[in-house]
Amino acid sequence: MNNPHEPLTESVRSLIDAVIRTEVGTDKLAAAHAHVTAALELLSEQLMPGSFGVRVTPDGRSQPSGNVLIGQRNAIAPPLTVEHDDDGLVSTEVELGAAYEGPVGHVHGGVCSLILDHLLGATAHRPDGPAFTGTLQLRYVRPTPLGRLRAEAWVEHEDGRKTYARGRILSGGEPTVEAQGVFIRPRSAG
Repeated sequence: MNNPHEPLTESVRSLIDAVIRTEVGTDKLAAAHAHVTAALELLSEQLMPGSFGVRVTPDGRSQPSGNVLIGQRNAIAPPLTVEHDDDGLVSTEVELGAAYEGPVGHVHGGVCSLILDHLLGATAHRPDGPAFTGTLQLRYVRPTPLGRLRAEAWVEHEDGRKTYARGRILSGGEPTVEAQGVFIRPRSAG
């Protein structure tokens, strides 16, 4: 099923990149501002209260539309598509551009942390409930360049509700950031 918000979200994602990198004059900046203001007025005619959170689709699947990394409606989400293989490896391939820059030409370290937190947490997630970050430790091996990256995570071991996971971000097959963490599944509310 195609997401009707996807074209708009992708356009806003491209808009963010263009706003960062544009070198047009003030007249074109003013014209663009007028268009964005008009779009904002149109979209604000009917807003849901609070955050989007997770909604359920008509076929019963969860839809994390507001999530900062995988949200289908969140234009600041790269977005990540998280894959799970049969051996327990959780991975994603992602393209990070100007909106994720920290040091010139490189991904901000906090964005790297965000990606690894999400991916390591995905190793502990279960269909009946999420896992929450207990601890997360990072080692920045070298600067992570903007562009195409791979991130991967795996379970080291489990102890009751705790999952001990490791992961890394790779650029050109070489690690740039390594992580380890403990992720905790809450006790059921029953």
